[in-house]
Amino acid sequence: MKLSKFKFNLPEELIAQRPAKHRDESRLMVVNRNTGKIEDRIFKDILDYFDEKDLFVFNDTKVFPARLYGSKEKTGAMIEVFLLRELNREMRLWDVLVEPARKIRIGNKLYFGETGSIVAEVVDNTTSRGRTLRFLYDEPREVFKDNLFALGETPIPRTIKRPVDAEDALRFQTIFAKHEGAVSAPAAGLHFSRELMKRMEIKGIEKTFLTSHMNLGNFRDIDVEDLTKHKMESEQMMVPEEAVEAIRKAHDGDHKVCGIGFTVMRALETVVGTEGRIKSFDGWTNKFIFPPYDFTVANSMVTNFHFPCSTFLMLAAAFGGYDLIMEAYQQAVKDKYRFGVYGDAMLII
Repeated sequence: MKLSKFKFNLPEELIAQRPAKHRDESRLMVVNRNTGKIEDRIFKDILDYFDEKDLFVFNDTKVFPARLYGSKEKTGAMIEVFLLRELNREMRLWDVLVEPARKIRIGNKLYFGETGSIVAEVVDNTTSRGRTLRFLYDEPREVFKDNLFALGETPIPRTIKRPVDAEDALRFQTIFAKHEGAVSAPAAGLHFSRELMKRMEIKGIEKTFLTSHMNLGNFRDIDVEDLTKHKMESEQMMVPEEAVEAIRKAHDGDHKVCGIGFTVMRALETVVGTEGRIKSFDGWTNKFIFPPYDFTVANSMVTNFHFPCSTFLMLAAAFGGYDLIMEAYQQAVKDKYRFGVYGDAMLII
């Protein structure tokens, strides 16, 4: 499978700049893999396609305010720091991206906050853009994190060409977010409201959770035409035993299992074993899914509309069938569906 097969023309005006007024009232395109039928619905209609004892699998990762703005010692030059992950709690070491990278060297100190209340020292240059920072802060870890995150902003993607506002802190997070560690929201989960979750419960649709901390590697451009040569960055994930048991129960009862989003689908395929059975897991995955691929855990999935040549589109095409999904995307452009993390959704059944 070649990268160029995932190109399509996406008008910039179709990239959603804000979420729908209500979470569950985005548009929903329903794509049937067996019949090839494509329907236009509203997201809260999703329950029409599921029955009692069917199972939804959600990602309960929590986005943290990863984007910081600071100044460089001596020159006062403005520096943007994007926190990727905590490397060492005791030493206050963080893996970060910095812009502009050319201005930062090992030994430089960076100051954050109006009074420079938090200071960091560059201790390693790992890539052309990546750095390791050691925060010089003596308070307990939770105090440090609270103060650091208070200076950060919600890391909405650069495709949203407006300033971050108070709405983003709420809407760039699922209502069931629990385990902190993501730098981007699992977009498919953003459509679920408390009202919709209650209706699920009333209808008898089951739910379970795993954790997969979305990282920026999912959004990086692929620079090889032959997709077998692309290497994904590792992403931390955890599938608890409760999720394993819920999925086994659904399979044993011949009920539907619906993966809510790219990260859930990838996590489930990471831990699948013989005969489609999965096992609990706490570790990392760099699994890259693109057509052709045989999924063995979920038999339906929810995903947003994603950008050309993205790993998200490739997984959706692997699940729904390349020709059908690319046809659906052409229709989505024609019918002015909204794309991106705040965009509309697709249900593939």
